[in-house]
Amino acid sequence: MAQSTTVARPYAEAVFDLARERKELPAWSDALDLAAAVVADERVAAALRSPRLDDERKAQLIIDIGGEHLGETVRNFIRLLVERDRILLLPEIAAQYRALRAEHERTLEARLITAQPVDEGVRERLEGALSTRLERKVTLASEIDESLIGGAIVRAGDMVIDGSVRGRLTRLTGALSR
Repeated sequence: MAQSTTVARPYAEAVFDLARERKELPAWSDALDLAAAVVADERVAAALRSPRLDDERKAQLIIDIGGEHLGETVRNFIRLLVERDRILLLPEIAAQYRALRAEHERTLEARLITAQPVDEGVRERLEGALSTRLERKVTLASEIDESLIGGAIVRAGDMVIDGSVRGRLTRLTGALSR
């Protein structure tokens, strides 16, 4: 994993720099996510590992599945990755690209996990408070986990705020067992 991260980094940085220069950050995000999803499919990944397919057919497989959603520059990037035997790193490259874009745009996707659905107004206020605290534009996705019993957990990047009843009980149990 660490090696794939290291190998993928220069590709992600190069694509990010190109997309930023051309003011095509969202388009590249969409294209990379699509191509990464194609490569991550077990059947496609098996075909890409096969010595029976030459580089041209491997690249064409991804390009055909992606269709018109993959522009010519993205297609060339896919061909380059196949040629250098790095195509299976595309999901990691896409993830690193998303992180570079989020850092550049000062955005962060966070998750709000609650036992019950949350009112839209409460979610928006929490988004605003997190945006202020983290000095970024925070987008909060809601998720339901009934095992929390009550309260909420917020996951924003490396930060976790656990205000759930389950979390409080776990901390209380730990304190009592010492």
